[in-house]
Amino acid sequence: MPIQDRSATPQTTMLSSTPTTANGGGENEGAWVWNEIKAEARRDAESEPALASYLYSTIISHSSLTRSLSFHLGNKLCSSTLLSTLLYDLFLNTFSSDHSLLSATVADLRAARQRDPACISFAHCLLNYKGFLAIQAHRVAHRLWALNRKPIALALHSRVADVFSVDIHPAARVGKGILLDHATGVVIGETAVVGNNVSILHHVTLGGTGKVGGDRHPKIGDGVLIGAGATVLGNVKIGEGAKIGAGSLVMIDVPAWTTAVGNPARLVGGKEKPNVHDDVPGETMDHTSFIYVI
Repeated sequence: MPIQDRSATPQTTMLSSTPTTANGGGENEGAWVWNEIKAEARRDAESEPALASYLYSTIISHSSLTRSLSFHLGNKLCSSTLLSTLLYDLFLNTFSSDHSLLSATVADLRAARQRDPACISFAHCLLNYKGFLAIQAHRVAHRLWALNRKPIALALHSRVADVFSVDIHPAARVGKGILLDHATGVVIGETAVVGNNVSILHHVTLGGTGKVGGDRHPKIGDGVLIGAGATVLGNVKIGEGAKIGAGSLVMIDVPAWTTAVGNPARLVGGKEKPNVHDDVPGETMDHTSFIYVI
C-alpha cells in the first residue's frame, strides 16, 4: 500500500542562483537542488492537474530530498509482503545515518540533468529515471551489506532487478556522478568497482568469466564511458577517461584515455596522445572523439 509522509508540510520554495560546487557535494548544493525539484514539481502540478496529487504526495509535501526519495523508492519497490512503510523507514534511516549518500544522490541528479538531453528537469529524473532510482537503492543496499545486514541487502537487490531491470550486486562499489542511461539490462557483479563520473548505457554487463570466486569483476576508472550492449568480463582495469564502444566484448585492460571497440575488443585510440584530456568521456557522452588506429 502506498505511504504518505505526514511529518512534512508544504513549504514555500525560494529559488537561488546555482551554487558553484562542481559535483554535488555540499549541503548548499543539496539544498539548491531540492529547492529546484520542488519548484519544478509545483510548475508541473499547475500545468498538468492530473498529476497534482501524485506530485504533492511524492515531492511537494516532503521537507527534504532524502524523505522524498525514501518515500518514492519505498512505493516503487514494495510488494505484497515487503511493505512500503518498512522500506520507507529503511531508506530514510540509512540515508540519515550516512550523509555521503545524499552527496552522491545530488551528484547523480546533476549527472542526468547535464549529460542527457532528454532529461527535462531534476524532478523528472527523481520521479522517472529508473537508472537513477536503481543506483540510489543500490547505495542503500551496499551500506546494509557493509553493516553485515546481507539478507535485507539481497532482498533490495532482488526488488531492484524485478522493478527496474537493473542488477547490481550489493557488494559492488559504485562512485558518484553516475548516469545509467536508459538502464535496462545493466548488470554489475559482486566485486566490480565503478569510479566517479561514469556513464553506462543500457544492456552493459560488468561480469566475471566463470564460476571461480574471489576478485573477479571489472574495475572501472573515473570518467569512463561505456556504450550500449558492451560486455566487460573478468578482473580487468578500464583506465580513467577510457571509452568502450557499443557492443564491444572487453577481456583486457584498457589504458587511460583509450578507446576500445569490437568483439573481441581492440584498442583504436588514445595511446599516442596521452596528454589530450580536455574532455571527460563519461561527462561529455562523446562516443567518437580521439578514435584512430594505434
